[in-house]
Amino acid sequence: MNPITSSLAAVLAAVPNANATSVSGVLTTQLENILGTSLDMKIAAQTFELAEKAEAQVLAEISRLQQILGSAGSHNEFARWMASSKGEAVAVSNEISEVLNLFDEWNAKTDGAINAASEEIARHWKEGNVDVNEAHWSLGEGTATRLTDAELRLHTFTKGYVMEKAAAVALASPGVNGLVLNVGGDILVKGDWTEPVRVSDPRLDAENGASLGVVSLENKSIATSGNYRRGEALDGQWFSHIMDPRSGMPAQDVVSATVIHPDAVTAGALATAFNVLSVEESKDLAANYQDLEYLIVTKNGEQIASESWAGANPETSISMVNLKEKLWTANQELLINIQLANLGGGARRPYVAVWVEDANHKPVRRLALWYRKPRWLPDLRSFSDAQRESPIDLMSITSATRSAGDYSLVWDGKNDQGQFVEQGNYTIYIEAAREHGTYQLMKQSMKFDGKAKTQAIAGNEELSAASLVYRTK
Repeated sequence: MNPITSSLAAVLAAVPNANATSVSGVLTTQLENILGTSLDMKIAAQTFELAEKAEAQVLAEISRLQQILGSAGSHNEFARWMASSKGEAVAVSNEISEVLNLFDEWNAKTDGAINAASEEIARHWKEGNVDVNEAHWSLGEGTATRLTDAELRLHTFTKGYVMEKAAAVALASPGVNGLVLNVGGDILVKGDWTEPVRVSDPRLDAENGASLGVVSLENKSIATSGNYRRGEALDGQWFSHIMDPRSGMPAQDVVSATVIHPDAVTAGALATAFNVLSVEESKDLAANYQDLEYLIVTKNGEQIASESWAGANPETSISMVNLKEKLWTANQELLINIQLANLGGGARRPYVAVWVEDANHKPVRRLALWYRKPRWLPDLRSFSDAQRESPIDLMSITSATRSAGDYSLVWDGKNDQGQFVEQGNYTIYIEAAREHGTYQLMKQSMKFDGKAKTQAIAGNEELSAASLVYRTK
């Protein structure tokens, strides 16, 4: 395990055979504070060593592009251009020219729903009269000129642009066969690899929460945009962080849109646009693209899917242990919030295990295991050998972009066999370990008797905060 900080994989459920990962040459890695969110990556190569070399090249390419396209700090080219005088033609890189040109194209394709000045609306919409529907730059031969003083951010589909560039670097690396990049919930799959992806339910937002379905991706990208992870509550009403540039107000009618397309830029742009446009406008826009699938969820809970949408609904079942005992109340759940310590960008996260034990200290449910190399799993010394060795399917998750380091899990009151447990006292364990770092173990007991309660857990060097919320779904 390497001393650099990392992110939780958008992957739950259990662990593959330890030897299989290294022998097959499949590397998994996770980092925090990459492009403002988390990065999860799988690289399939002829050997594990070749996968590691490709990983270094991918991270270098992402770092290079972040230094060009980032919006904060004088070390980022775009931020320096933003500080230039209005009307001044400034020499810019090919990457900035390409991305600004893409914004112009998508602004036209979406009738103004995509606009790099959405940040200006986000800062001032409560004051009213925010109008950003004008040209904010002009492009020349290798130059860009600012035309307004609006606050600009290269968000929306820029993650997809970076992912496509990084994937091209990976596949050009010797011995690499396939790649999965997951940047904050937007996923790109390239090469000889098929990746199952769970589609997050915006109403049940947790890394291991129930999903809207599972799709299978091969040489395609999936992007999800929604209002459920970032936004603002005012007077009891939730306002999205996604702005409608046409009205100057937050988008409100759609809570989540997921788009599948071979191109990550197209998937990202349309996922955002479908949150802003009406459902009918989205359908009309989607009709212009071949090999496109989408799933839109409205604020009323209605799901509108394209005819091509192939997402299978996950099976759900309720199994009882013993009807004579007082069992977990089926409409309640335990939400576990975890915040990783911010150790800066480009650092790998610690290995993390989360599980539940009963009053007799017997493990009843594994909730998460996030790791990079199987050889270091024994560093999670409280997570039992039996729990580590049981096979788990690693599945990617597409969701609205998360803030770096912030994760949530949910326990539905079932054991590993899918049966509801009895009410009573249980202990939640959150274990973290890092080589050349620290070992930390959080544990908190709670009585589950149908009565809502909340418990905060003191942070440590690896996990800055955690909390348990026992609640009605």
